[in-house]
Amino acid sequence: MITPDDLLPKLVALAERAGAVILGHYGGEVEVRAKADASPVTAADEAAEAVILDGLAELTPSIPVVAEERVAAGKVPELHGRPFWLVDPLDGTKEFISRNGEFTVNIGLIEGGEPVLGVVLAPAIGRVWWGAVGYGAWARSDGQERAIVTRLRPAGGPVAVASRSHADPETETWLDEVGAAERIAAGSSLKFCLIAEGRADLYPRFGPTMEWDTAAGHAVLRAAGGRVTTREGAPFLYRKPEFRNPGFIAYGA
Repeated sequence: MITPDDLLPKLVALAERAGAVILGHYGGEVEVRAKADASPVTAADEAAEAVILDGLAELTPSIPVVAEERVAAGKVPELHGRPFWLVDPLDGTKEFISRNGEFTVNIGLIEGGEPVLGVVLAPAIGRVWWGAVGYGAWARSDGQERAIVTRLRPAGGPVAVASRSHADPETETWLDEVGAAERIAAGSSLKFCLIAEGRADLYPRFGPTMEWDTAAGHAVLRAAGGRVTTREGAPFLYRKPEFRNPGFIAYGA
């Protein structure tokens, strides 16, 4: 069995290969199509997913992969309670289309319904986060690598991150109720990573998401000492019907 020490560097390199493919599409004209659920998809999504699927087949041939564009095409592997990968090759397609840089490559491993290992790469801003539960979490920016951990909530009130593309009054009301001292808008899985590296404390998301949107960031956050629950405080688990998430709250402490 491959250990996280062996697997994580290879996963980071795989995410970076997919990110390079995405950046090859980033500077030119972006052709956008609508999927059956009306969400956008681009050639960059599909090309990056192909790179990741090939890489995971080589690294972990016995572990099935649930990937966003493959599922959209009706290709869902049999899981039977086994560990499986959740892949979003381009999380934050709207951010990619608007060219604000806040999109990510997400690769997360699920065991026993929980995210145990993950990599989140933000190729346009040159940052990557990775970690495994029980091993720790790390981030790299500008060539500098460092271990990351969540922080204790500041006495002046928590700093909250919220979706840049999916702001809603319900979330704002909840943040007011918990006394959020500051709000940071961010796209894609960057929100989990900001909490994991101790720059924020809360991330509420009450609108719809899919499991491949959250698994990698959730894994990094868990590895850094954080957690994610449902709105009711129950464990936030994976392999739900159609891989659809309920509302959730991510915490640093």
